[in-house]
Amino acid sequence: MKLFIRKIGSLAACAMLVVPAFPQHAANPALPHAKHKTVVIAHRGNHVNAPENTLASTREAIQCGADYVEVDLRTTKDGHLVAMHDAKVDRTTNGMGKIADMTWQEVVELQVFNRNKKTHRIPEFREILAICKGKINIYLDFKDADVTESWKQIKAAGMEHQVVVYLNKEEQYKKWREVAPEMPLMTSLPKEVTNKEQLTAFLNHTHIQVADNITEPELLKAAHELGIAVWLDVQSPTEGPASWNEALHKGVQGLQTDKPAEMVSYIKTNVQ
Repeated sequence: MKLFIRKIGSLAACAMLVVPAFPQHAANPALPHAKHKTVVIAHRGNHVNAPENTLASTREAIQCGADYVEVDLRTTKDGHLVAMHDAKVDRTTNGMGKIADMTWQEVVELQVFNRNKKTHRIPEFREILAICKGKINIYLDFKDADVTESWKQIKAAGMEHQVVVYLNKEEQYKKWREVAPEMPLMTSLPKEVTNKEQLTAFLNHTHIQVADNITEPELLKAAHELGIAVWLDVQSPTEGPASWNEALHKGVQGLQTDKPAEMVSYIKTNVQ
């Protein structure tokens, strides 16, 4: 993520004195419909009981009423798109090695570690899409995958209006805008962006619909004025009503959590 931020940040800085008026955001891709005023994002699914990035944690995210399930996307050696956060399978499965060095047949034979004593495996992206259609949106953390194939599978599942893509590299932005200009995009802001003028310059070159983890009041206000949603990562072992309340008072539009069921209940009770 840092490489992408640094390159785009330099571009924004160079353009600071010559940027035209900010383009109309009304023409930009629309975000998927959400059930709650403050968007609830289930980090790697609802993995309180089921393992992260599995079909089970995705179903649990749907059942608890979250607006989005976060899915990390990677690619096997033979081109299969799979849900997996780490580049290696060591932490979450009974195997070892990089996903990119394994065939799908090797990946599908792995067992994902779990607490509920049921057998889980690494799912294909198409399986996640099928489960989510019409039930929950996808926050797609685009780790390492082919844009064209990803968009092909999204369209085949009828999920074109239920996905937001989180960008990790500069080339991902360019490719997504070429292949699927209607796809809502999200990324982090460069550290050089600290005020509205700099944010405007950045957005003239990087047309995103969501920025993550902005906490400075001036930037939050500027993002709101420029029509950009802000979602915060609040997942932590100690997260709860106190930290959620603090985040909500910053005026953000979405929260990513490891406790989606509890957060949904909290949002329904405390957010009008």
